[in-house]
Amino acid sequence: MKKLTIALVFATLVMLWSCTEQRTVTERLLENYAPVTIPAPDLSGITDNGKEVLNLYRFAADAADAIYWEQNFGPKEDFLASLSEPSQKEFALVNYGPWDRIDGKAFIEGYGPKPAGARFYPEDMTKEEFDALDNPDKNSPYTLIRRNEDGKLEVVWYHEAYADQVHKMADLLRAAADITIKASVRDYLLKKADALLSDNYYESEKAWLELTDSKMDLVIGPNEAIDDDLYGKKASFGAYVLLKNLGRTEALEKVCARLPEFQAALPGDPMYHQFIPGLESHIFSCNVIYYGGYTNAGYKVIAVNFPYDSRMQEEFGTRTILFDNVIREKFNRTVFPVGTLLFEGEDQAHLDANAFYWNIVFREVAKGLGVKETINGRGTVADALGSEALTIEKAKSNVLGAWLCAKEVDANRIDALIMKKDVLATFVANIIRSARFGVADATGRANVAIYNCMVEAGAIKRKASGKYAIDYAKVEEAICLLGTHILEMQATGDVSAAQSWVEKYAVVTPTIQQDVVALELEKIPVDIRLTYEK
Repeated sequence: MKKLTIALVFATLVMLWSCTEQRTVTERLLENYAPVTIPAPDLSGITDNGKEVLNLYRFAADAADAIYWEQNFGPKEDFLASLSEPSQKEFALVNYGPWDRIDGKAFIEGYGPKPAGARFYPEDMTKEEFDALDNPDKNSPYTLIRRNEDGKLEVVWYHEAYADQVHKMADLLRAAADITIKASVRDYLLKKADALLSDNYYESEKAWLELTDSKMDLVIGPNEAIDDDLYGKKASFGAYVLLKNLGRTEALEKVCARLPEFQAALPGDPMYHQFIPGLESHIFSCNVIYYGGYTNAGYKVIAVNFPYDSRMQEEFGTRTILFDNVIREKFNRTVFPVGTLLFEGEDQAHLDANAFYWNIVFREVAKGLGVKETINGRGTVADALGSEALTIEKAKSNVLGAWLCAKEVDANRIDALIMKKDVLATFVANIIRSARFGVADATGRANVAIYNCMVEAGAIKRKASGKYAIDYAKVEEAICLLGTHILEMQATGDVSAAQSWVEKYAVVTPTIQQDVVALELEKIPVDIRLTYEK
């Protein structure tokens, strides 16, 4: 039966390709990303000084973007100049190199698979060599591993490896600090400039968490270990330039006041979620003005929860930022069309933009919950779970965010006209959509694994018609049980269990492949790509 299914998928793909043979491979791949133009921001109420600060933020984001090209692939300009086909250039800009971020494969001839360690480590480095390197800084998120003239491994700090762009970024932030009229903004920018030049981010992250009185925001630097599939340690450079939505932020801040309550309410043994979130956490509603670096690569991030540093989270809390304009575009162009195509009438009726928004709110809240340090002396969760840590964390935040959101809606504690079935149906549609990303990175692996867990639990079932049947009670039960299991893996630092779970569930099945074909035939994009109106 499986052979027949795979054969059917292959035959359908052949038909799809033959129907579009006049287009190149990269032209077809580019259609996976719907073009979206971000309108020029409404800067009413922003002073002339503030507008100039925003310009400097964008220039700084471009410097972060240049560093990310070096981290992910190498020099940008020479590479792009070598491509003659316009669609190849465009798709290379989407992916920051010659590898499709959905499947990790090269879409340009002459390139092999993307290195698991990106450009953070020598490609020929062995595990034994890394383990033998006697330098504790090798585990820092802010160092590269390189070979010296003798061919031996050495540690190089980011601020040394990317000195030109780091100094440029720091100079731009200091220039912005010189002209801002807000003391809190000036303090953050100066400390961030110092941090970039030293790779010591404690004071700048503290200053950022205390920066609550500005209409503008800049998240910049090496923040997430999104591209290190070798050890899950090295942070990628990126940037977000943001404008705050003051009215919606005020409503969201009420959620933050309840973080200890959400932590206590998590399922499973309380010892697996005993971490106490910092009391200075905030949730902001913003519109994105500009992305740079890893944040702009492939599918677009629609919310963040920073900082990742467990010490900072415990002492001061986190800041969650929802990207309102991008969330709206993502739902309208990807999530809703997927659910409309693959759900039947009753379940289609539960697809809801507000439910999607609140799912994202609680997904980001869930990132700050659980534990950050193992309870049995194995160090941080990130260190204990190694290269699987980010996949496990993203799966945790997705399922527990949906679980919390469903509970809050069911208890009428969310100020939105949505039902629990809206939350769960929209969550399922988003997971099915996200399973199309494949397993090339941690986000994709997490979503594919969640999808397969729900299928195994009988929570969702793809019928002969190609439509999905949703068992809402089983969806809620499945995400609760999965969240419980993940919290235990994280708290105990059980890397063997984490590896086994990823190996078993982060697998693209024939059913997922059938969905990919069906969605491509209907030209429903995987995600969006952005241009900016000036």
